[in-house]
Amino acid sequence: MQVVNPATGRAVRTVPETSAEETDAAVVRAVAASASWRRVAPGDRARLLRAFAAQVDAHLEELARLEVLNAGHPIGQARWEAGNLRDVLLYYSAAPERLTGLQIPVPGGVDVTFKEPLGTVGVIVPWNFPMPIMGWGLAPALAAGNTVLVKPAEWTPLTALRVAELALEAGLPEDVFQVLPGRGPLTGRRLAEHPGVRKIVFTGSTRVGRELMAACAPGIKRLTLELGGKSANIVFADADLERAAATAPYAVFENAGQDCCARSRILVQASAYERFMELLEPAVEGVVVGDPSAEETEVGPLISAEHRAKVASYVPDGAPVAFRGTAPDGPGFWYPPTVLAATDPRDLPAWHEEVFGPVATVVPFTDEADAVRIANDTAYGLSGSIWTRDLGRALRTARAVEAGNLSVNSHSSVRYWTPFGGFKQSGLGRELGPDALDAFTETKNVFLATEP
Repeated sequence: MQVVNPATGRAVRTVPETSAEETDAAVVRAVAASASWRRVAPGDRARLLRAFAAQVDAHLEELARLEVLNAGHPIGQARWEAGNLRDVLLYYSAAPERLTGLQIPVPGGVDVTFKEPLGTVGVIVPWNFPMPIMGWGLAPALAAGNTVLVKPAEWTPLTALRVAELALEAGLPEDVFQVLPGRGPLTGRRLAEHPGVRKIVFTGSTRVGRELMAACAPGIKRLTLELGGKSANIVFADADLERAAATAPYAVFENAGQDCCARSRILVQASAYERFMELLEPAVEGVVVGDPSAEETEVGPLISAEHRAKVASYVPDGAPVAFRGTAPDGPGFWYPPTVLAATDPRDLPAWHEEVFGPVATVVPFTDEADAVRIANDTAYGLSGSIWTRDLGRALRTARAVEAGNLSVNSHSSVRYWTPFGGFKQSGLGRELGPDALDAFTETKNVFLATEP
């Protein structure tokens, strides 16, 4: 598989594609390794995870530069991504010694529960955030005593391959963590179908999520899915409009809009709409799109020419463009931050469909009920933001919006201390936080009779 730098359009490396036979062989090795990995003492497993995190930290700049090359991420963002992988490994390094069960009062004996590892887990990683999303599945799975097979996206395998080398250097046993670069319909599907893989963790499109559910169904294979999003950024008239407008572009255009959590539907109360748009325009024009290796760059290119063409199709000639930012000319897969404005967006595909690019649509709403109605008028439910000074309104709106991750007066979606996942067609299950370990363990109940 040819790896292309999205900022230049030039090939930078060729990576061998994992065949179906090689995938099967990797599963066999992982299943064999799981027997000894689950028996590693909790304290020793914790120490290995801490050593793994330390290796990532020692190579943080190398990993960040590799992501700039492979994914076109701005260097500042790429450093955060490598740091997030390190931090998630450290967070779950505390888990092996805290996988406690229960002692349940019952008549005639003692009843206890245990958290048992599933066995071998397949983690299928998308191309938009290769390092963090790999870590969100990898770290808790390893901590719980599972072996892990990671299939990185075809376009962005480089950091996963390097992280696997760092894991071995940190002392993780051979075959406990393997990376299988390959294509989804071949390598990814084989992981979903293989009886030796007990669980699939997938982040990507809702369409592929459905296909994986079908592939997992014959074996009743467990699934965690984080899928598409079409999130709302709701701005009430009493909000701090200056701050709401200044931050709104980054809630959509960060990572060039290639983010399931992107707040690409901006809802503004009608009485504040005009003022908000006046404030939003310079904020959008001020977004720095350019060379990902430059320290001042905030937004890089799209991942491929194919994807850029798809994004551009959502802004055809005659689209209601309110204003645009800037993007470089010349080589690379660039697209400028773009804001559409429509009082009735029902005929705009960009309003209903996940663009996965730097395109936002702004619409007015009348009152709280209207804002909730518009926000919920989507098949997705991943994230969103609510801007208001009224605490009661913030809580009412947060409870009424059908989304798994909401922020009030901010745009934060993901913290590794807290659960992350979606409602409706945005997915199944939760990642991160203390409860993620439940997704990688089975609860075993054991009754010990004490009476004859």
